[in-house]
Amino acid sequence: MPPSAAGTVTDAVAGSWQQLATEVSGCQRCGLHSGRTQTVFGVGNRRAEILVVGEAPGADEDRQGEPFVGRAGQLLNSMLRAMGHPRETVFIANVLKCRPPGNRDPAPDEVASCLPYLQRQIELLRPRLMLAVGRIAAQNLLATDTPISKLRGRVHQFGTAGIPLIATYHPAYLLRSPSEKRKAWIDLKFVRQELARLRAAPAGQV
Repeated sequence: MPPSAAGTVTDAVAGSWQQLATEVSGCQRCGLHSGRTQTVFGVGNRRAEILVVGEAPGADEDRQGEPFVGRAGQLLNSMLRAMGHPRETVFIANVLKCRPPGNRDPAPDEVASCLPYLQRQIELLRPRLMLAVGRIAAQNLLATDTPISKLRGRVHQFGTAGIPLIATYHPAYLLRSPSEKRKAWIDLKFVRQELARLRAAPAGQV
């Protein structure tokens, strides 16, 4: 591709990101918009191989406009560094862009309203692998009610593109249950192993 054409493609993608971010910031598709401080679009490298997906913003995220801040965010940062993919190298988003009151679980209609935004982010990002952190994120992305303990340890497929998805525990859960950190580390090593396999696979063969 000629350099001028490559620049045009890059500019178009950047414009699509900005358009989507503007759309999210003004969204009123569900009732959560009335109680938010701001939307939480997502943050990170827009050419990342790994997309990390949580469930929804909490109070700190609602105030700062960025996913995974506070103690849970610090633990996630440590987990990503240990995996060899620090925060700035991945993209981080949530299933919901607005905080549910009282940090309750997202309601089905809220997920239905908001999930198309995440799907469009995935289309723009085209990650090599997705990491779903926590039960709510994993179950909504995979359209299942299977417990997180049974979703761990294998590669799932997300969407029509069949993007590989691995599930692990949410950092907030690990802060409450530190004995489970060992299992989360196993999951992160699995992510690293699967990513290496995907990189080595011939085009079209994963």
